[in-house]
Amino acid sequence: MPNTREVRLRIRSIKNISQVTRALQAVSTSKVRKSMATLMQTRPYATKAWQVLTNIANQPGRDNLHPLLTQRKTISAGLVIVITGDRGLAGAYNTNIIRFALQQFSKYPYPIRYVAVGRKGRDLLIRSRKNVIAEFSNLPAAPTYTDVSAIGKLAIEEFLTQRVDEVFLVYTDFVSMVRQIPTVRKILPLEYQRGEERVETFDANARHHIEATYIYEPDMDTILDRIVPRFTSLQVYQAILEAQASEHAARMVAMKNATDAATELAASLQLEYNKARQQVITNEMLDIAGGAEALSSQG
Repeated sequence: MPNTREVRLRIRSIKNISQVTRALQAVSTSKVRKSMATLMQTRPYATKAWQVLTNIANQPGRDNLHPLLTQRKTISAGLVIVITGDRGLAGAYNTNIIRFALQQFSKYPYPIRYVAVGRKGRDLLIRSRKNVIAEFSNLPAAPTYTDVSAIGKLAIEEFLTQRVDEVFLVYTDFVSMVRQIPTVRKILPLEYQRGEERVETFDANARHHIEATYIYEPDMDTILDRIVPRFTSLQVYQAILEAQASEHAARMVAMKNATDAATELAASLQLEYNKARQQVITNEMLDIAGGAEALSSQG
């Protein structure tokens, strides 16, 4: 059994760690709320953009709307944007999303190029010897659309120059504080027919009012040139917000589990310390009693 000094030092060390994990849990809880508030702020714009895009797509004679909407007959390469975190201490969050991405595209019949968003994902992809063509890390704690627009522009450039024929997003979708789901989504070519699945429709009857023919200023082509690239970048931005909320939630749960484990271990060690201390006291009392008995027998 270790001596009382060693046990006391372990208890102090574990209590110090529990204070750190408890602080990280509180910080992550606050960051989850902020990330979800930012995510909700982007949805009204995304909804209106989809309504305009769908309306134009339903106009007569609009077979070839935009290069980013064109389905290519032959697929020769794909691009996968994988969104992870820059830091650890989030349980298996980063490992799970990378494992999910590699499993999803392990049987993809064409070469895959990767764009890593987050330092942890970059390291894991490089360690797996994947073709990482770009990486974006150290994003702000509360990123704006401008902060992440370069990722969408890179995906659009790769697609328009025909270096890739499909672009996918892999990220963790935030469902609740204790549930986050790895998700893969195809963002290029843009599938405008499935727009209602991508954004929250605030007007339940909005989809029933887009069948009429409208006049656009300056014209539909100009509007598409603005909306389609911007909405592609907006999807990346929303995925990053979802991933950040998921990361903070995963870290909050991991730190709560670590705090609970530290508290339980400290209580167990405290019991062990009390037993060791009691044993020392008992031995001292026995020594005193034995010494007293020896003196009395000599007298």
